[in-house]
Formats: sequence, C-alpha cells, structure tokens
Amino acid sequence: MAAPDTIVLVHGFWMTPRSWEHWVTHYEQRGFRVLAPGYPGFEVEVESLNADPTPILKLTVPQIIAHLEAVIRELPAPPIIIGHSAGGAFTQILLDHGCGAVGVAMNSAPTEGVRVVPLSQVKSTFPVLKSPANRHKAIPLSLEEFKYAFTNTFTDEESKALYERYAIPANGGILWGSVLANFQPGHQDTWVDYHNDNRVPLLFVSGSEDHIMPPEVQHSNAKHYKSDTVTEVKLYDGYAHLLPAQAGWEKIADEVLDWALAHAKPATP
Repeated sequence: MAAPDTIVLVHGFWMTPRSWEHWVTHYEQRGFRVLAPGYPGFEVEVESLNADPTPILKLTVPQIIAHLEAVIRELPAPPIIIGHSAGGAFTQILLDHGCGAVGVAMNSAPTEGVRVVPLSQVKSTFPVLKSPANRHKAIPLSLEEFKYAFTNTFTDEESKALYERYAIPANGGILWGSVLANFQPGHQDTWVDYHNDNRVPLLFVSGSEDHIMPPEVQHSNAKHYKSDTVTEVKLYDGYAHLLPAQAGWEKIADEVLDWALAHAKPATP
C-alpha cells in the first residue's frame, strides 16, 4: 500500500481551522496535501464568528461528523487524520466509522464512557458548565480563562496574541451534552465502539501540563479500547493544551507524522 499523501487536521472547540495554520504550512513543505476543514458554518473568519456567533449556536456533533466524513470520503485514498481537543474526539469517531488510514488525537476530549474528571478540567470548563442556561448559548472564554485552560505554560504576551488570533465562543449545548452523555441511556453523540477490530491505529498525544484535557483523560480514554488494533499514548512533558502552538511544536508534528506513516493501514470498505 502506498503511504497516505493527504493529512486532514481537525480543530477543537473555542478554535477554528486557523489554529492549524502553521501545521498546514509545515506538512505542505514535507510534500503532503493538507486539509483543515472547519465545522459547518465556519467558512468565515475568527473575527466574524466573534462578532456573530450564530453559526456556533447552530452546531451539533452529528452535523460536524457528517461534514468531516463527506470531506474525507471524497478523497481518492484514506488520509492521516489528526485532531486536537474536541477534534481528537471527532477523530476517534471518524476512525470508528471507517474513515482514515490512521489517526492521532492530541490532548483529546474524551469519547462517551470516559468518566475521569480532574479538578483542572472542572475549572477549565466551569465558564460553560456553571449554568444549565448556557446549553443555549455560545460561551466565550475571557483571556484569563483562556490562559488557564489553553496556554498555562505560555507567557502572558504569547497567551494574549493567541487569544486574539484564535479564540471564539464554544457551543454550550455540545459541551453540556458531552457531560450528560455518561448518564443518559443509549448511545450519545460521542459514542464509539471500543471493540471495533476494524478501526485503524490510533495515537493519543498528551501534554503533561494540559489543564482542560489532562493526561489522566488521555490514558483513561485509551484504556477503554479493547479492540485488536494499535492504540498508543505518548506524553510530552511541559506542554499545555494548545500544544500545536507551543514552542517546539515542529518536533511533535514530525514525530506524530512519522508514527502515523509507520502505522497507516487502509480503511475497511
């Protein structure tokens, strides 16, 4: 099988595809076709979504997954899928649905059934989860909240610059739904089949200093998989949640790509 020549980068909440801008360039310089699709309605820029968050309010997880699947299934061959934060959970769902040749979930939000909730995660998501009324709102983070959740190892100047360039509100309903998923009967939006032997290999990448999705979450999520396929976790010391923008990200980008190329498999028809 020829090695994958396309990489699909999936962004997380409070972010847009812009958050992958340096990774797109980096991987293109290595000769790959790189796609960073936004969620439905995210065709506009960060500034527009901050001014009018209506597209954020309209989002649902099934819509996001259907949109990403459509992008991937139009490709001539299965790509490498790399997702960050909520994009890591979406990467897991996409792999479970038979998309991709291999996947990387970076500082990933958990899929259904992962009940580890560290205190730093509670504090990071408190701006949304403090009120059930936020289920019907698009909730922004303040600069201080953003620094705690995303850039706690960055300088104040770096945090402010990244906040102004990347941050948008998040859909409160989706975040509340991810919490309630473990307490409602039946499969919810972030369910995956942890026993799916046809799933392609998956690497969890975890930053040791991540507040919103700490290493405990990554390790618990990985341990849920009981399938007869590769599931690994790699920890990077000193990295916060916004690992793709932290100094030294180039080395991580190269290492996860090398892992993906070494483990890539054709998707099951």
